[in-house]
Amino acid sequence: MVKKLLVCGVCAGLLSGCFQTNTSQAPLASTYPISEQQKMQAAHHWNVLAEHEAELITQSLPAITKPLYITESAQETPFGRGFSALLTSKLVQQGADIRTRADGAATIRYQVEVLEHTDRDSVRQAPGTWTALAAGVAVAALSVEKWNAPEILLAPAAIGADLYSGNRVAQSNHEVIITTQIVQGNRVLHSSSNIYYINGGDKNHYNPPEPSTTTIPVTG
Repeated sequence: MVKKLLVCGVCAGLLSGCFQTNTSQAPLASTYPISEQQKMQAAHHWNVLAEHEAELITQSLPAITKPLYITESAQETPFGRGFSALLTSKLVQQGADIRTRADGAATIRYQVEVLEHTDRDSVRQAPGTWTALAAGVAVAALSVEKWNAPEILLAPAAIGADLYSGNRVAQSNHEVIITTQIVQGNRVLHSSSNIYYINGGDKNHYNPPEPSTTTIPVTG
């Protein structure tokens, strides 16, 4: 019996050599290294983006031979109105020559693309997340055994919440790509794109809602 099993094993090994084992009918899925992406969820964050863009534009000014005109976004949204005003303020504060008319000026324009992922795999937590939570549980368990005052038992949980809550951001299936450009004639003199997560309930801040239609029954 043992001899038969050995013979079968040798035959199977020889047979497997007839095939290429490192093959696949489609590319195997792999993951990216862990990275971070900020979440935009306050008007203050629009102001931070406007300041960042104003600094980049100011650095590009030596290559721009004309004053600047900020065109209004084609999309009428809270972000479109707010970002235009904030960018104007930041550029003026940094000494840029901003005009209220497009005549003879290079044009600053921006566009917003809203993405909604509907079939997304789970996102891995940041390194140390579960270790931090486990440490908090361990400290709390130790306090139950060793401490006597009931109010002191809340201290480890409170400390853990303070340290962890400010760093924890809920994952989102919604993202925005915000691109700011300076165009002079048919030349793009400056282009900068930024990607952020947003809360799903805030997507109308960046993308106008779909027009609603009403069906009116008609009788002859």
